[in-house]
Amino acid sequence: MFFLLRMAFWLGLVLVLLPTGRNADDDKLPQVSTGDAVSAAAAAVSDMSQFCVRQPAACQIGDKAAAVIGHRAQAGARKVYQMITDKKNPDQTGSIGGVGSAAVSPSQDTLSAADREIGWRPPQPAATMPAVPAVSAEATK
Repeated sequence: MFFLLRMAFWLGLVLVLLPTGRNADDDKLPQVSTGDAVSAAAAAVSDMSQFCVRQPAACQIGDKAAAVIGHRAQAGARKVYQMITDKKNPDQTGSIGGVGSAAVSPSQDTLSAADREIGWRPPQPAATMPAVPAVSAEATK
């Protein structure tokens, strides 16, 4: 169980840190500076009991930071999902040919059933092959 919690933490951290493109929703999100987030985290660690009663400003900033982190995690997860589900053509992925490639015709098997029935025989050695009579230039005239 603890492994799953650690895995969820690290996966969430990776999703938050993934670079995302600018969206129209980014302007609607509350803006939290790094200094505010660090001071809020330090205040949370120092005073865990009765946190929101004693320091409501830190609780408000933490709420905003959680909203921003949640949005970034969603955007990162969406980007990873799009990268996984994006279907690319073989020429875009760097692969050579493939099932849907235009270079390979759909039917290259031209052997008939009768062709497949003939057994393979190794080539005959040169000593047992019949000799071909040499043709002189005078005989062809």
